[in-house]
Amino acid sequence: MSNSSDRDGAAMQRDPGPKHTAPRLMLKGITKQYPAVRANDDVTLTVAPGEIHAVLGENGAGKSTLMKIIYGAVRPDAGEIHWEGEALEIASPAAARKLGIGMVFQHFSLFETLTVGENIALALDEPFDLKALAKRIRDVSAEYGLDIDPQRHVHSLTVGERQRVEIVRCLLQNPRLLIMDEPTSVLTPQAVRKLFATLKRLAAEGCSILYISHKLDEIQELCDTATVMRGGRVTGHVKPKEETHASLAQLMVGHSLPDYTRREHNPGAVLLDVKALSVASDDPFGTSLENVSFAVHAGEIFGIAGVSGNGQAELLSALSGEKRGSRMDAVSICGKPAGRLGAGARRALGFGFVPEERLGRGAVPAMTLSENALLTAHRQNMVSSGWIKAGAMRAFAKRCIEAFDVRCGGPEALAQSLSGGNLQKYIMGREILQAPKVLVVAQPTWGVDVGAAAFIRQQLLDLSARGVAILVISEELEELFDICDRIAVLAGGRLSPVRATGATNAEEIGRWMAGLFGEREGAAPSAGHPAHA
Repeated sequence: MSNSSDRDGAAMQRDPGPKHTAPRLMLKGITKQYPAVRANDDVTLTVAPGEIHAVLGENGAGKSTLMKIIYGAVRPDAGEIHWEGEALEIASPAAARKLGIGMVFQHFSLFETLTVGENIALALDEPFDLKALAKRIRDVSAEYGLDIDPQRHVHSLTVGERQRVEIVRCLLQNPRLLIMDEPTSVLTPQAVRKLFATLKRLAAEGCSILYISHKLDEIQELCDTATVMRGGRVTGHVKPKEETHASLAQLMVGHSLPDYTRREHNPGAVLLDVKALSVASDDPFGTSLENVSFAVHAGEIFGIAGVSGNGQAELLSALSGEKRGSRMDAVSICGKPAGRLGAGARRALGFGFVPEERLGRGAVPAMTLSENALLTAHRQNMVSSGWIKAGAMRAFAKRCIEAFDVRCGGPEALAQSLSGGNLQKYIMGREILQAPKVLVVAQPTWGVDVGAAAFIRQQLLDLSARGVAILVISEELEELFDICDRIAVLAGGRLSPVRATGATNAEEIGRWMAGLFGEREGAAPSAGHPAHA
């Protein structure tokens, strides 16, 4: 992009910064101590102008703390930050933005009822005029292939479009360093390609990019260099393109990852049967389900792909019993109609459930792991004549911690003190130890490091081999292709045709995630409900 002064002032002007060879960012000896853990321990990191630099590590390795320090949201206890050759302190995110540091967080921070332009205006540190800002948004988004209408309300946008808003918001601040945290976790394969093209263009124009992701294939394709962290310390600096998937994983977790083991098993009887399920969303910005039908057999893992916001939340609430249906036969569990039963009655039939939201839905943040065990596993001899058996509760939590390699301070550790990956292992373990006959899991490895992800996926495979019917709802296509026997897509509240995993590919599923499957084909009973064919 030209930086000449005669360019239209509304278009973004990229200032490459001072003409010197100093690194864009250099960290020396960064240390941050919290009461229970040293999140960063003598961390050194160097990012050059125009470099796409990955930061790799397990959950709890210290990556997020380090990014927050760079962005001014956390103050380090020790160490130095050098920005374009000068030592300085970054006192706040506003100070970071003035330097030219922008950050796209994994969890979006947009107001649903405001327009795109209004959301972007809230993040600007200087006075603005909405009409002029709308023109700048159109110019910048069009220039980078991130087309977005500043007049649209956020609630009408897909998740991929919302991510464009976050990126454009950063681009309007003319960043010299862009931090991206798990940027592709909610994107279709086609949207990922567009994002990568944008990032490569930004880097070619001199913008440095810090890229955090657990998807090693993306790291190898996109990034020039990588800093590997483990236990708060830097354990290595590598060039991802010169590494293998296995060697990067070993650097991250300290050991090689085992291959998935599939045990021979034949699908048995239908244990989860969904017939013509239609659910009106309670959320004015939600997506209603339209005539959704599918069946999951004993010993089978059935995957449903889709971009978040296409009816997944409504389907999960209808399956779990959080929202009761009008027809008893709309959902059957182990051969028994359950469409009008509550969550507890469904669990009594052998139903297990892992929600997408770990904190607040899967676990209560301020409660201990023992107390969180009681929430869904109280039938495991934890209650007698109305009295809670504290010893049994702690014993169950301890067994879960040990069996599922949950790294924590023990059964009395608060749920909110665990890293995302360790809390997910605990929640998964809590459900699996109850020996469910049907298990519904939402986003089982979202934001989870490669080691924990491999462990969780193997647990699901082992469970299916024992005859459990498993439904996995995930945006991670690689995950679904790795572990599922059959796969379908939920888009716009409709279910696509169902395919055997080996009979389709990521490109076809990606198109379906965008809603591109035929009305006639999608409505065919043999495709939508193959168990009864």
